[in-house]
Amino acid sequence: MKRAFLFFIILPFISCSDSVSNEFEAVNGNVEERRLQSISVVSPQRPEDNKYFLFTYDGQGRLTSFTDSEETAVVLYEDNSVSGFADSYGTIGIEELYASPYDAFSTGQVEEYDNKGNPRILSFLEPVYDYELNTVVQEQYTLEISYDEQPNPYYYTLESAGLINVLDRIQLNFGMAPQPEELIRARLLFPLNNPSQLVYRDEAGEIVHTVNVDYNYEGDYPTSATIIALSPQSGSSANLSVTFQYRN
Repeated sequence: MKRAFLFFIILPFISCSDSVSNEFEAVNGNVEERRLQSISVVSPQRPEDNKYFLFTYDGQGRLTSFTDSEETAVVLYEDNSVSGFADSYGTIGIEELYASPYDAFSTGQVEEYDNKGNPRILSFLEPVYDYELNTVVQEQYTLEISYDEQPNPYYYTLESAGLINVLDRIQLNFGMAPQPEELIRARLLFPLNNPSQLVYRDEAGEIVHTVNVDYNYEGDYPTSATIIALSPQSGSSANLSVTFQYRN
């Protein structure tokens, strides 16, 4: 599993005063509370890349574990509050789910937000082989993200694990006492809407990879999606079919 729960990355320390829950409500209004039960990803070209993510809950509706069929993370609670995870801090990295070959969401920095507060442009360092120098160098790549109008479909799943409450307590103001780096990463990149396109560019501004997602929605939530990932320079491509199921 990638060490990033959903869409978390490291970002510069900036000033921010509102909470994740307030921002989510301001952007999306009153939406139905739905929690994910499973996500199935099918790759017709490479069946070995098929994935199945399963979420389990207790009698109180709290998320207790999540798995990708190979590894399982167990959510630990103490006094009805999340206290940690028995495995790594994450699963279902967006790059893993969307068949992207880059690690922008775990190593990048947000350069710009859209008018709703979603991270829109990220910059990150990518190792590239320089044939003139005969060595690997670090080049600055960028990622531009577009979103549908619908809310982040993972929000209430995260809330059921107490993570939204944890992020609400993160204060991103100058002069605050040090706080856990992973939570700061999570807080600063948290998407309020549903990502639908990723465009990666190299240092020269050339497109090196794109991911386009066409969702089928039932109300505010996706029930299925078709993902098309393309790498123009290498000519490689990937088509994925995704199915979302929610807890009753």
